[in-house]
Amino acid sequence: MGKTERTGSGISRRRVLWIGGAAVVAAGSAVAARGGLLPEAGKPRTPGAVDQPGAEWTAASPANWRRADRPDDYPIDRVVIHVVQGSFATALKVFQDPFHAAASHYVVRKDGHIAQVVRELDVAFHAGNRAYNERSVGIEHEGFVDRPEDFTTAMYAASARLTAGICRRYGFPADRKHIVGHSEVPGADHTDPGPHWDWDGYLRLVRAELRKTPPKGAA
Repeated sequence: MGKTERTGSGISRRRVLWIGGAAVVAAGSAVAARGGLLPEAGKPRTPGAVDQPGAEWTAASPANWRRADRPDDYPIDRVVIHVVQGSFATALKVFQDPFHAAASHYVVRKDGHIAQVVRELDVAFHAGNRAYNERSVGIEHEGFVDRPEDFTTAMYAASARLTAGICRRYGFPADRKHIVGHSEVPGADHTDPGPHWDWDGYLRLVRAELRKTPPKGAA
């Protein structure tokens, strides 16, 4: 799983509540200067909408992600692969906990079921690296890094369809430069997806999905 979003210097971001008209204006100006968005700005949100056809919407706590307008404000060119170190239900529970300070965009269950918890246009705190959070989509997978049996055929297939959809939506290639493990993120202190994740097989599946005609309603 990811940790609190961090700046390049490793300092955790903290939300600040401004009270009073002048403070609100100042805070808004600061957000705009950073390329961020005020709560009412940016693309409209439809309750329950998902980016990946067939995904279940289970919203993460707003404390675990940052509202954005990607790819207009932050171009997306990465997928980061995670492993929960626990169950699908555990991942959903902790992502709904505002004190967890992290969430990915998606969680994939062993049977291939997918939950989306953060919209792709928003910045999820999953990689432990601010720049990677802003440029990537994070995908958690149910299971443990030291249990190769947790990485089922159904999970790989569903995750590959998801990653192919992300590559197609944002126009980046399905290769190891653009599809990385959490452990490969600069400054990461995690080991997932671990030595049992079949990268060669996974990339073959992603590329095979990209050769197919996109499903109806997909980007």
